[in-house]
Amino acid sequence: MTNIEVTLVNSFTENGKGGNPAGVVLNADQLSDAQKLKIAQAVGYSETAFVSSDDEVDYEVSFFTTTGEVDFCGHATLATFSTMYKKGLIAAGSYIQRTKAGILPVSIEPDGKVVMDQQLPQKLDSFSYQEISNVIGIESHILASTKLPIEVVSTGLPDVIIPVPNGYLDVIVPDDELIAGFCKKHKVVGFHVFELCDPESELTASCRNFAPLFGISEESATGSSSGALACYLTEHLTLGSDYVFEQGRAMNCTSIITASVKSDNSTVINVKVGGFASNIDTVAISV
Repeated sequence: MTNIEVTLVNSFTENGKGGNPAGVVLNADQLSDAQKLKIAQAVGYSETAFVSSDDEVDYEVSFFTTTGEVDFCGHATLATFSTMYKKGLIAAGSYIQRTKAGILPVSIEPDGKVVMDQQLPQKLDSFSYQEISNVIGIESHILASTKLPIEVVSTGLPDVIIPVPNGYLDVIVPDDELIAGFCKKHKVVGFHVFELCDPESELTASCRNFAPLFGISEESATGSSSGALACYLTEHLTLGSDYVFEQGRAMNCTSIITASVKSDNSTVINVKVGGFASNIDTVAISV
């Protein structure tokens, strides 16, 4: 048995509060996938990141939920690079990580903010208001009143982007079984539901994320979905190219996620998501 040190980190915090917890394991080169899964299950968070060396780029990072490996995780990426920065292993600057979602740049600003590039958006599917109404329990005519489509967008992981009118976000009571069944059938990770904020607000939108198929009933900050939402908003609305999202309010764990999208002739050429992280603790897990 070997003791593996896991750093526990809250990602996308606001002034050190809120955020979404992730585990970070450094020097994970010798760990098998089975050991990584065991560690992720012992940590019990939605994702744990494992950092290994790489011959071509700065780091290879893999991500495990309590049920298995996923291609990418935004908040665990933030946790990873924030941890290495705070431990003095890396300085502010630009780095490249290899993930199963591709080779992705990450930068660390001098104040500790981590900004990660995501994959360029892929629009994979769309659903009628009625199809989604049956799953999230909001009547289809209410969903239709947003005049915005329901689409599957991926900047690393495919999520169903679902707009709801102001005032409806917090009243959703997710049915894990229904959502998981829908996601399994349509090969998506989860539902990213949002309501737009008032134009005077510093926030662009408030969000909730449900991914029960991967053991996550609700998540308080989702980096990959925030990149997808930013691309969706860039296509369908004229809100500029920089976004600030609030997530986790319904969980009493408010998180702040920034996103930016660069376009050229209506084609997205760059997607970035960023935020701050705060260390929680360090634990040792035997494998």
